[in-house]
Amino acid sequence: MLELRNVSHVYGNGTRALDDVTLSVPTGMFGLLGPNGAGKSTLMRTVATLQTPTSGSITFGDIDVIAEPERLRETLGYLPQDFGVYPRVSAYDMLDHMAVLKGIASAADRKATVETLLNQVNLWNVRKKAIAGFSGGMRQRFGIAQALIGNPRLIIVDEPTAGLDPEERNRFLNLLAEIGENVVVILSTHIVEDVADLCPRMAVLAGGKIRLEGAPLELIEQARGTVWAKAIARDELTDVRERYELISTRLFAGRTIVHILSEVDPGNGFEPVRGGLEDVYFATLARTRRPVDTAALAA
Repeated sequence: MLELRNVSHVYGNGTRALDDVTLSVPTGMFGLLGPNGAGKSTLMRTVATLQTPTSGSITFGDIDVIAEPERLRETLGYLPQDFGVYPRVSAYDMLDHMAVLKGIASAADRKATVETLLNQVNLWNVRKKAIAGFSGGMRQRFGIAQALIGNPRLIIVDEPTAGLDPEERNRFLNLLAEIGENVVVILSTHIVEDVADLCPRMAVLAGGKIRLEGAPLELIEQARGTVWAKAIARDELTDVRERYELISTRLFAGRTIVHILSEVDPGNGFEPVRGGLEDVYFATLARTRRPVDTAALAA
């Protein structure tokens, strides 16, 4: 179990990227959703011991992550958003080098590790190919292979499917699902479908704060009756924005479908939406954008 308690991080320029984050992450796939700039990468880098939070505590099992970063690194696999490698080196040689850095000194042990990982991520047939020649999906699968060196118990993947075509995305998500059965895997992304497909638990991070946490199916059920939809003409969109709390728009058969957030029936032709995780996500972001009632706070 990964536990974060009251974690905040303020950069030197005064930007508060994390604001009193408290989160429990159990074994299995855990989705961290949030828009760009929400603080997801800062949180992942903090958990991965690449930076120290301004305040708060982080533990993983019996490891105090802030006080004992080296202990966590021994059991951590990390695939950052921007994963850099030496492009002219082959996949096999690069993994072998990374295995040395991870402390696998025996040549026989490294050979067994590298061969197992290349087969696991379906890169064995291109093991002698320079990484510069890999597609985006192949690079991400290589990234997972390096993250798995040393049998980590905590794996962090940050925006792993951005830019992948549908086939590579499905292949990558299937690989993550297989990995996430027995270890803690944190999937940080702004792609709602990735979390819906993979994660039995999730949280939404926006403005550096945890805005929502729970099981996707339960959160979808809780949102029932609060999301409403209507097909409108394009020139009606401005009026809808002014009159309702608009959470999303999309095109279908040449018409604009709007989803709004309302605790009561808004009438005017709107129909209730059974909803999905995307509606839960957009509704959560809409609530965070509501202006603060300063009079109520003062009272």
